[in-house]
Amino acid sequence: MVGFRATDVPPTATVKFLGAGTAACIADLITFPLDTAKVRLQIQGESQGAVKAVTSAQYRGVLGTILTMVRTEGPRSLYNGLVAGLQRQMSFASVRIGLYDSVKQFYTKGSENAGIGSRLLAGSTTGALAVAVAQPTDVVKVRFQAQARAGGGRRYQSTVEAYKTIAREEGFRGLWKGTSPNVARNAIVNCAELVTYDLIKDALLRANLMTDDLPCHFTSAFGAGFCTTIIASPVDVVKTRYMNSALGQYSSAGHCALTMLQKEGPRAFYKGFMPSFLRLGSWNVVMFVTYEQLKRALMAAYTSPEAHS
Repeated sequence: MVGFRATDVPPTATVKFLGAGTAACIADLITFPLDTAKVRLQIQGESQGAVKAVTSAQYRGVLGTILTMVRTEGPRSLYNGLVAGLQRQMSFASVRIGLYDSVKQFYTKGSENAGIGSRLLAGSTTGALAVAVAQPTDVVKVRFQAQARAGGGRRYQSTVEAYKTIAREEGFRGLWKGTSPNVARNAIVNCAELVTYDLIKDALLRANLMTDDLPCHFTSAFGAGFCTTIIASPVDVVKTRYMNSALGQYSSAGHCALTMLQKEGPRAFYKGFMPSFLRLGSWNVVMFVTYEQLKRALMAAYTSPEAHS
């Protein structure tokens, strides 16, 4: 067995809740520059037509975007919005990942044999519920990642100021901007991530190709990341554009998507695909591997004789 051994006692809902939030924060710390590069590529060209956007592109590719940001704005720019990002993960991942098994058991009425329908329903439920909790943190994170002000003033100076400024200038609704595309995105992402991870892991274990340890978790997480990127990219781009837009730029998320299609064509919906895949793939690997190990470590500590002495 690689890593911590599974305990005889299954992890509690509290262990899953805390473990998911902590694992997601660790994954965010490692992969945040890729997420920032993705946001910059997604919003690039939104005020121009498709042809003009291609010829005047400031960012080209994942590495090119990261190098351009480091050169023009300094290395710290890659971690713009990290505080809001960690706030988001602690509240967001704890709900959507940590409560997934509990909600799945609720839909299957406690049965161990969950069908794909029950898994999809559980993923959609916890994904949408998580957005309801963490939406303001997501708005602030995207705004910070999108701001590029090498020669001018920054849009926001701090995380707290960003929350206050958005609430003051755009009202309470400003902090919940893009909730509908975010609910759609995260219901899809959650289903793709958790259900795909669940199914791949179950298939590997049932076929006796792997045992329930790190290589199995790594393989399942990588597959989940790839599937998620393909499915979620279009709604992710719309979500990012809409959250970052100026007041009145788009009347709705649907209007944002239609404007993108008209001005930049269908390929705009897959802008930033490579950083999305690199980020989601690596994020899923780090998060799921860490999450599995944290659950085992926490349960081992909880059930050890020393814990009860």
